[in-house]
Amino acid sequence: MRGAIGAAKARSTPRLAHATLAGLCAILVGIGFARFTYTPLLPALIEHGWFAVADAAYLGAANLAGYLAGALGARRLAAWTSVPFAMRSMMLLASASFFACATPLSFLWFFVWRFASGVAGAVLMVLAAPAILAGAPPHRRGFVGGLIFVGVGIGIIVGAALVPLLLRLGLPETWIGLGLLSLVLTGVAWSGWPMEATRPKSAPTAQGAFSRPLVGIYLAYGLNAVGLVPHMVFLVDFVARGLGQGVAVGALYWILFGVGALAGPIMTGSVADRIGFGLALRLALVVQAAAILLPLISGQAGALAVSSIIVGAFTPGVVPLVLGRVRETVVDDAETQRAAWSFCTVAWALGQAVGAYGLSFLFARTGGDYRLLFVVGSGMLLVALAFDLSVGRANRRRAAPP
Repeated sequence: MRGAIGAAKARSTPRLAHATLAGLCAILVGIGFARFTYTPLLPALIEHGWFAVADAAYLGAANLAGYLAGALGARRLAAWTSVPFAMRSMMLLASASFFACATPLSFLWFFVWRFASGVAGAVLMVLAAPAILAGAPPHRRGFVGGLIFVGVGIGIIVGAALVPLLLRLGLPETWIGLGLLSLVLTGVAWSGWPMEATRPKSAPTAQGAFSRPLVGIYLAYGLNAVGLVPHMVFLVDFVARGLGQGVAVGALYWILFGVGALAGPIMTGSVADRIGFGLALRLALVVQAAAILLPLISGQAGALAVSSIIVGAFTPGVVPLVLGRVRETVVDDAETQRAAWSFCTVAWALGQAVGAYGLSFLFARTGGDYRLLFVVGSGMLLVALAFDLSVGRANRRRAAPP
């Protein structure tokens, strides 16, 4: 009997390792590449005359719009097909979008493919981690989830380092290079998806995902997304123009942001395995709020570097914490967990969109007041903390004996 149990554990460990690698590859392709490599590609699209400044910005928004659509439809797609089929097809779609963008046929052509890449990224974000974590030991779920979301940080690092090198070959070659790399990663992940979670149920069970505790998590996660906008959108510009240090110096802090994003998910997931996801998330919200205010306290290089690394770490690092928070809140109901996580992804997409447009409007109306942006961002994290604390109180009341 002991031998049979040992053999089963030995078989499950490689399966979990391959599944975790598949999840990392999916997030890298769908989020790290499809979203974050567009930032360093944006100036090249304008300089090479492919698109005007306004059109290039709208193409960036197309990915966000597709992300929202994908988050809303991910569970239904998996119910119609299967989780492995959805993962493989979305990684292929994201890869195809890079090849399609190598030829600037028209603005509409680019818009459709940028939108499609956003859809693919959202489906991968919604479905990948829950399918993998279902087979992970409870005491390792934070670490496994962290490994999966390392793909975001890798994408930022690639965007900051590899894309400029590829651009020396040409803009079409850069898109093709990213497409080839995405295809390789798709092949690595192909056989790693757990076959147990093949057909999740669809919308009828989603009603349980609107309980008061879960709505509190959605609000906290969406506000967290708003709070990160000052760094994700304005950090480089703040350093370059606000502090007068130039674009090259600003880009260095973006690289530090990516370094933080590379390590953040593993660190936060490991901490959550030790102290619990609820406490880990609250600590994360407090640390983020403080780090976002650091550039206002000091414009020195050390303070800017610490702020960039910490906020970069929590940009993907908060994801496994919220996913674990959902699993702690919804016990023994895998379908409601999946539905809740899809709504979390929608909340994040809305938070990023509202935050980006709202803070841009505020920035313009205040004559370029960077300080106000960081104050608002930090404030959003504190409001998110208040919502998460309300979730904790609701959970304790439900757990209390009558």
